[in-house]
Amino acid sequence: MIRSFDDVLRIARERGPKKISVACAQDADVLKAVDHAYSKGIIEAVLFGDKEKIESIAKEESIDLSKFEVIDIQDPAEASLKAVQMVSEGKAHSVMKGLVDTAIILKAVLNKEVGLRTGNVLSHVAVFDIPTYHKLLMVSDAAMIIAPDLETKKQIIENSLMVSRALDIEEAKVGIITAKEKVNPKMPATVDAQALVEMNLKGEIKGCIVGGPFALDNAVSKEAAKIKGIDHPVAGDVDIAICPTIEAGNVLYKALSFLCNAQSAGIIVGAAAPVILTSRADSEEAKLNSIALSVLMAAKL
Repeated sequence: MIRSFDDVLRIARERGPKKISVACAQDADVLKAVDHAYSKGIIEAVLFGDKEKIESIAKEESIDLSKFEVIDIQDPAEASLKAVQMVSEGKAHSVMKGLVDTAIILKAVLNKEVGLRTGNVLSHVAVFDIPTYHKLLMVSDAAMIIAPDLETKKQIIENSLMVSRALDIEEAKVGIITAKEKVNPKMPATVDAQALVEMNLKGEIKGCIVGGPFALDNAVSKEAAKIKGIDHPVAGDVDIAICPTIEAGNVLYKALSFLCNAQSAGIIVGAAAPVILTSRADSEEAKLNSIALSVLMAAKL
């Protein structure tokens, strides 16, 4: 099992390099992360976007662009579409969002002719390396699906398992996070949690152990689970935390990132190839980690 981002970067070097196409690459943090990933031997890259701005940023940041192919497309929608098309044609392994609205690049990903549509739900999976937790923690969905119903939560789990497999986790422990650890008909998230556990027991959700409903403390702390009398293999040892709504997921994402000194990575799953999507507020380190995670995913596809 891969337990830290040091492991992620090391193994990405072993399983790479993979080629990424960057949509609207005229962003300093993105260019620095791409350059850093190249220097570590984990990727090659093609940069789509405003060539003049890309060259100006590269000069400011002392980045040698001769290592990369730069394709001059100033329109963000066209640059995004061409970056996605490169992946759909098998000429690159993943696409990365640069200085472009998320809606624009996702529209390109879902393009019927040259996109990466599979018919599956697209969901966001964040991976955290937290100083106070004993292994990597995956969180979904913090960025894409606002209020998933039961069937969508099932697909979010299945998408998350693509990430856990890339991290060499053979049987991921999936915790369904709610406000309390008991089923309450007045709290639909707890009812969904019970249904997801039953689907897992029936073999409708495979390759993992699903537990819940769990309050967050029961999912990540064996001591808290013991105090509450919860005896379940997922309790206190969760690999994947499935959040009930985007608000819950986003708050957890931001709390871990900004209050807990956690390293992070973020990726969109459910398309035919990984989509590297990070926030403008994410650090260069988070962008590098996300690139490395995409390499591990591409190696398993």
